[in-house]
Amino acid sequence: MVEREIKALAFDVFGTVVDWRSSIIREGEALGRTRGLAVDWARLADDWRALYQPAMERVRSGEIGWCKLDDLHRINLDRLLERHGLEALREAEIEHLNRVWHRLDPWPDAVAGLRRLKSRYLLATLSNGNVALLVNMAKRAGLPWDAVLGAEPARAYKPAPEAYLRTVDFLGLRPEQCLMVAAHNADLLAAARCGLRTAFVRRAREHGPGQTSDLEPETGFDFVADDFLTLADQLGC
Repeated sequence: MVEREIKALAFDVFGTVVDWRSSIIREGEALGRTRGLAVDWARLADDWRALYQPAMERVRSGEIGWCKLDDLHRINLDRLLERHGLEALREAEIEHLNRVWHRLDPWPDAVAGLRRLKSRYLLATLSNGNVALLVNMAKRAGLPWDAVLGAEPARAYKPAPEAYLRTVDFLGLRPEQCLMVAAHNADLLAAARCGLRTAFVRRAREHGPGQTSDLEPETGFDFVADDFLTLADQLGC
């Protein structure tokens, strides 16, 4: 059976483990109340996230040198301040808002599901987030990682093969011994091309109530689950 060969689970984090959109809206609304700002925080969250892949592509393509995600997020946020009526924010407020990515809330099933999965498997991040971001997020949310890995240690942003293969190598495993867990078809397809096993977990509200992408698996992944608790059932945890 496939699960008998698996030694570690590697997780995409943004959208798969944590609800980035609702978390940004929550913190933005709190800032808006404090500063008397009339901002469409849902639109800001969506616009900010839309700049995520293009910013990383600048690194992947060699247009700019290695740049951790905190810095890419800040570059992207600076582009959005005037558009969203935030140009009056003080520097400390802007930097605090930029670090909202360190304070994202987990999906309701995430912590309990991870704890069950941890009883049998090694759990690691395989995220584009930088190490400090992921460590701070885990500390706040109670995410029980055994290892914090991904783009920064690998010096490669997904879906570059190096992001997956170097993470597997850090764990001392072969690709087929590692199960990539993600809510995004593209991430899983890239992992599968590198030889990793794959688990699609539905997060049908990651992009809000009107989400149209990643509602169903696009191919025959090894596992398909509605949440981490269901995935734990499938893996015998």
